[in-house]
Amino acid sequence: MRSVSDDFPVSTVLGYPRIGPDRELKHALEAYWDGRAGRDHLERVGRRLRADTWRRLAELGLDGLPSNTFSFYDQVLDTAMLVDAVPDRYRECADPYFAMARGVDGVAPLRMTKWFDTNYHYLVPEIGPRTRFRAVADKPLAEVREARELGHETRPVLVGPVTFLRLAQAAPGSPDGFTPVDRLDDLLDVYVRLLSLLAAEGVGWVQLDEPILVTDGGSPAVRHAYRRLAGHPRRPKLLVASYFGDIADALPALAVTSVEAVALDLTHGVPEDVELLRGRTVVAGVVSGREVWRTDLDRARALMAAAGATRVSSSCSLLHVPYSLRGEDILPGRLAFAEEKVAEIVALAALGPKAAPGAVDTGGTAVTGAGSRRRPDTGVTERSAYAVRAAAQRDLNLPTLPVTTIGSFPQTAEVRAARQAFAAGRSSREEYESLIEREIGRAVALQERLGIDVLVHGEPERNDMVQYFAEHLDGFAVTRNGWVQSYGSRCTRPPILHGDVRRPAPITVRWATYAQSLTGRPVKGMLTGPVTIVAWSFVRADRPLRDVTMQVADAVREEVRDLEAAGIRVIQVDEPALRELLPLRKGDQDEYLAWAVAAYRHATGGAGDATQIHTHLCYSNAADVSAAIDALDADVTSIESARSGTGVPGFGRGLGPGVYDIHSPRIPSRAEITARLQRALRTIPAERLWVNPDCGLKTRTYEQVEEALTNVVAAAGAVRASMEDPGHR
Repeated sequence: MRSVSDDFPVSTVLGYPRIGPDRELKHALEAYWDGRAGRDHLERVGRRLRADTWRRLAELGLDGLPSNTFSFYDQVLDTAMLVDAVPDRYRECADPYFAMARGVDGVAPLRMTKWFDTNYHYLVPEIGPRTRFRAVADKPLAEVREARELGHETRPVLVGPVTFLRLAQAAPGSPDGFTPVDRLDDLLDVYVRLLSLLAAEGVGWVQLDEPILVTDGGSPAVRHAYRRLAGHPRRPKLLVASYFGDIADALPALAVTSVEAVALDLTHGVPEDVELLRGRTVVAGVVSGREVWRTDLDRARALMAAAGATRVSSSCSLLHVPYSLRGEDILPGRLAFAEEKVAEIVALAALGPKAAPGAVDTGGTAVTGAGSRRRPDTGVTERSAYAVRAAAQRDLNLPTLPVTTIGSFPQTAEVRAARQAFAAGRSSREEYESLIEREIGRAVALQERLGIDVLVHGEPERNDMVQYFAEHLDGFAVTRNGWVQSYGSRCTRPPILHGDVRRPAPITVRWATYAQSLTGRPVKGMLTGPVTIVAWSFVRADRPLRDVTMQVADAVREEVRDLEAAGIRVIQVDEPALRELLPLRKGDQDEYLAWAVAAYRHATGGAGDATQIHTHLCYSNAADVSAAIDALDADVTSIESARSGTGVPGFGRGLGPGVYDIHSPRIPSRAEITARLQRALRTIPAERLWVNPDCGLKTRTYEQVEEALTNVVAAAGAVRASMEDPGHR
């Protein structure tokens, strides 16, 4: 066993935001995808962002700088490229990397889902018995050299082999019983080669990210993998990083290997068996990479001391928080974004774990919520049985296989500019709302012309499905530039839930009723569910998450009642984050699902039988929580399915498995959609099958949407006709 490595940096981070302080990467990516800029421009932007990150981290005083944390799309996709785990169908594409991420004509992209319990999405690798692994070390080596030319020594970061395989899925055609982890030894051959190449380059340390350690069941594979990797004689020293939870029973598996350092997420407490790591460097993740509240520095030092740690880090990559508080004026003294968190890490490292309490000040105190004076209404109003509701909803006069969309329509440059002008005071409310009405009219007219059965108003007034509601609810604050990457070029500005939540006035009624006035077909009222609003916000830590969610559910319940009173007969309350907040260990999951379902049913339980309640889930392994989805008791549930093929077996109400992957620019053909509907009819009765895209259409263009929805409606009509449905239009 190797001893503590004194050469490991005293202060470091496990990763850093990469989209750019002003979303430079987003703009470069979209210019490249649209053909407005070449690959050379994209590469230049990437080099500049990496250089700026290393320079800024060094200026802030950080001792250890990571590299290979930058990505043009996703670090798991980068790892698939690194080990050459590229499915054959992409190898002949002009750009296999982005073909896997976004698809091309005739070739669908890889499945996409959530990275553990975060709102970050990763591309799911496909690994089969015949996957050809090969070390392609260009990216990590290139970034080491790039940083050296700028005067920085860096620590390359790789997704660990066990996490990579555990997050992968079996490639199509794999035999029954095969799992990607069966290929661990073959993949380890490649990692050994990569480590040798990095050692030959003079790299002192390599970070291997293994967040799978905080879940159930990864210990045997971890023990085997790191005995082999750490036993290789020609390698850099190894830092194994675990985060998003307590390493718990996986710690002994690492303790019997010869890895030199282990990074622990101590924001969840100190592991019981931390003494097993004595003799190694423990890197203390005491500054949260998931939250935006200032760190309680005295508690952080106490955790360091209890863990026997003298090295300080973020608990995970700072990818999950915005860049900086510069230019923000919200909740002064209470927040810390990435740069401010680095300052906290540097201050803690300079002081060490044994300093007296209160010996360091980084400009504020650790304050989260503002106290609470209001208890949520936690009662659940039970709706009538589904059969009773279905009978009451028949006068909606919907055909078999009704076609709808998930909510948003394309956000045009004109709409975004008008929203910015109104927010900046450069246009009047009347001018702005007149434009929103025109855009709603455009979306409604298009849907009527295409033959959509249940319409939406298109949500042109909304910047984001969570932020929009946060701006209209008491207890939330929103940032000017607090962007966080969700996937690829997609970024969100998570609101900050800091106090008691109240709804001072109706939020969506005006636009839903305006859209309904333009058509005789039903228009859905579109709401975001309480669990998703909480999951996609930075949430106060001084109240139980259940209570905070129930307060939001109160507000959603009031909005449902007002929509219903205004004559809106179909109301969709989306919960795409239901699976996302699921605890990573099975023993904690039942309690969470119980209160999450109760919050949703509280939000929707006041609706009458004749009001059809829809919900939507996407890109989050919905099959893992199928019983909870069923328990939501929505009349209709739409789920992402086009990429993953996900279904909800045994579901007893309306179900819309998505037939159009909106995260890819490719247009699905009528034949492709027809085949998906025919497969769905094998398990879902026709009277309960809905036809819809995977998600909202905000990120697509109107041209793409019209072509794709034309095919969706035509496919639904063809399947209806084949069933000789008298309700076919």
